[in-house]
Amino acid sequence: MKARCPECDAEVKIPDDVIIGEIVSCPDCGQELEIVEITNGSVKVKVAEVEGEDWGE
Repeated sequence: MKARCPECDAEVKIPDDVIIGEIVSCPDCGQELEIVEITNGSVKVKVAEVEGEDWGE
């Protein structure tokens, strides 16, 4: 399976056993991508949101 990086438009190879919510990295720009949909061998990804640390503040 393959997807396109929304940041740099590179082709990202997706493992066959991937699940929704899993994070993969773009091999070109290093952007972390979240799997949001898997349908008929097609995968949709979005830029993964990075949550900041809550240091108890």
